[in-house]
Amino acid sequence: MLSSLLRPAAAVINHLLAQEPWAQARLIAHRDKTACIDTGVAQLMLTVAGDGFLKNPDDTAVAAVTINLKLSDLPLIAANRERAVSYVKLEGDADFANAISQLSQKLRWDAEDDLSRVVGDVAATRIVSGARGLFEAARTTQRKLTENLAEYFLEEQPMLIRPRQLQDFSADVVRLRDDLERLSKRIEKLERR
Repeated sequence: MLSSLLRPAAAVINHLLAQEPWAQARLIAHRDKTACIDTGVAQLMLTVAGDGFLKNPDDTAVAAVTINLKLSDLPLIAANRERAVSYVKLEGDADFANAISQLSQKLRWDAEDDLSRVVGDVAATRIVSGARGLFEAARTTQRKLTENLAEYFLEEQPMLIRPRQLQDFSADVVRLRDDLERLSKRIEKLERR
């Protein structure tokens, strides 16, 4: 089932490549090379065509680069594409892998352009700006909720401790231990007299 869901991936990536001619030019240097994305559950193999777009490979195609990733890491990769490489394991042609990595970091979907073809320029601009505002409001709400919960558990219902308070407490414990050791040695000295 998952492999059938991955099949349209070439069309989606090709749509993004069509919006970015520099990306196609970057891939043309790797014409006829095949990349394999292995999730452990399913594999997606794509071959670079002569025009810089992707196509489904021949049955005899061998992957020049294999990208191993866990499905559980996909949300982390989507959230921070600049760090995506830290969540995957690359094997094979280093130059091809580097090109794929750069494309994964820099390719962006121009939603406004696609929407303008359906609903017109003005409506597309408003829809996209509204969606951005909605996402920003959700992000701000999540951040404020996190801050409020942290303050509640630090101040009103102390279940957490601030790092500075922990450092001060640790320093006090060390100082008390040292004082106790000195006192113990003084008592031993007094007892010997």
